[in-house]
Amino acid sequence: MTQYFRALVSIVFILSLAAGTSSVARAVSDAPQADAASDRVARGEYLVSTMACHDCHTPLKMGPNGPERDTARALTGHPSDLVMPPAPVLPPGPWSWVGSATSTAFAGPWGTSFAANLTPDDETGLGLWTEEMFIQTMKTRRHQGKGRPLLPPMPAEILDALEPEDIKSVFAYLQSLRPVSNRVPAPIDPPEAQ
Repeated sequence: MTQYFRALVSIVFILSLAAGTSSVARAVSDAPQADAASDRVARGEYLVSTMACHDCHTPLKMGPNGPERDTARALTGHPSDLVMPPAPVLPPGPWSWVGSATSTAFAGPWGTSFAANLTPDDETGLGLWTEEMFIQTMKTRRHQGKGRPLLPPMPAEILDALEPEDIKSVFAYLQSLRPVSNRVPAPIDPPEAQ
């Protein structure tokens, strides 16, 4: 009986050691994937910050020292509660476009454009977008890669310079944000096209 008991204890010990080892091995093998995803989000955050995405997609508000970013509305685009009057008509000359005080609405020869909500809200932002849709938008300069053209002041020269991995990193970062419901108005055609 003692020999049987020792054999049983040995088998249970070996099985539990093997199960623990495979759990540890799984955890260790999952770690690089988690690190890679975390690195991609961090890279995306860096790119969004350095490519000046906040300059148009985060509204400005008046602070004690003048205009400042409204960080509570970071990357939410043109505020849905701010209804813009018709854009002023500029006289002929060197001035070719105007921007709103929030730096989220712009008017020029293309009409009026509004900075998009880049948060992952399903109804009003990028929540239902796929990574491929985002890549195609950046590369074709068309909404969801096939719709209307992206309008000024979206910086085409920056989009042209992005590598696919950088675009994926930007998308991963934007998808990591808190979703914010903010329905941005559709672009308005220039008066002569209406």
